Amino acid sequence: MHSPTLVLTLLSTAVLAHPGGGPRHKNHFLAPKGEVKCDLVFDARLDVATTLQDFDSYGTSYFNPDYVKGNNIKWSEIIKFPNVTTPARFDDVEAHKPFEVTISDASIFQQQRGFRRAGLQFQGDTNSGSPGSTGVKTIHFSVKWDAQRALNLSHEYLNVWHEAGDYSSNQFNFQTGKIIGQNGLASDTWKVLNRRNQQIWSTPILRNDWQNFAITLDFNKNTLRVYYSKGDEPLKSVTNAVSNDNSGQGQYQIGILKKPTGTNDVVNSGYQSRNLNEGLIYGSLFVEDSANGCISL
Repeated sequence: MHSPTLVLTLLSTAVLAHPGGGPRHKNHFLAPKGEVKCDLVFDARLDVATTLQDFDSYGTSYFNPDYVKGNNIKWSEIIKFPNVTTPARFDDVEAHKPFEVTISDASIFQQQRGFRRAGLQFQGDTNSGSPGSTGVKTIHFSVKWDAQRALNLSHEYLNVWHEAGDYSSNQFNFQTGKIIGQNGLASDTWKVLNRRNQQIWSTPILRNDWQNFAITLDFNKNTLRVYYSKGDEPLKSVTNAVSNDNSGQGQYQIGILKKPTGTNDVVNSGYQSRNLNEGLIYGSLFVEDSANGCISL
């Protein structure tokens, strides 16, 4: 795996490193609806030539091929390429392709039998000393509902989060479903929760449109800020820079962590339905350097 220093060096040049497909020049393709205006730390907007098997090797994957997934399945068995004709806001239909993270009965990571889990980690996003956990960084992602693999919103889901290096907590969670112990929160919404698992913002789940999100973490000032739009509309700030404990370094995860119901020990026990086939579609996935207030909208 490349070191964080090498990743930053490669991404700071005029040619962005592209696993498995050679260099991708910034202006090689037609511009998408949204323009990336800041330096990229991690770029996981998949090239159109990406194959499922590319997810299984360090040499070709945008992500860590070993984590975080079921013990006996490969990412090529987890990821799907959905038939989505409209690109997400920062994707170009001629340059990029969306992908879907799915979970099944086999989505049991290590001995965590309460969870069903498939969480992608950027290559180069190490648990300690990662370039994604210093300064001011913004993670961008767009999500799209898949009616054929619909999430069961009577459960709690984590879909994008930043897990602290000691695994004891997350600096933020992007979630949906019924949040355990918080009955006052609507289940049919996308939610952003802070380090203390308090909701700071939410929006209804749309069934037919892309929904675009950006979350800025200021690791110097310990703040969190959320941006949102739908379809191809520009992102707008939907919160102020709210106080948040961003300490502890760690890694981003993107995908699905489905918690069980009917238990106080969600890691190890509880109810999960059988013959599970659920998924969520992702696009426009990248982390940018937001030093000096830079944010791609």
